[in-house]
Amino acid sequence: MVPVKSFMIPREKFVTVPRDTDAQTAARIMRDRGIGSLFVTNDREIIGIITDTDMMRRVVAAGADATKTMVEQIMSAPIMTIEESKTLLDANDLMAQSHVRHLGVTRDGKLVGSISVRDLVVFLTNLPRK
Repeated sequence: MVPVKSFMIPREKFVTVPRDTDAQTAARIMRDRGIGSLFVTNDREIIGIITDTDMMRRVVAAGADATKTMVEQIMSAPIMTIEESKTLLDANDLMAQSHVRHLGVTRDGKLVGSISVRDLVVFLTNLPRK
């Protein structure tokens, strides 16, 4: 089976926002970039992830003011991770068991990338058909 590292988004390509970014700004960045998540930083350190699901559940459904709600208040932290040598099937199983759609990818415990359900769908879509 294919290792996670071959399909992950490398850390250098992460789209990040500072922890004091308001939810509306973060939502607009996700919309404009066509992505479903942003990594939240404190200085240069990644401290969490904010997803479109976080926005729906913790801002919209809660009736919170998106201009006054900071991403640090609604982000998911710590980020659930998987080692880069694990397989895409392992990633799929972990996402399903944990009810998450994004995983950080680690090498020797250090965050080096990310993988999402969307990445898994792209992989499966491109498999040869019998």
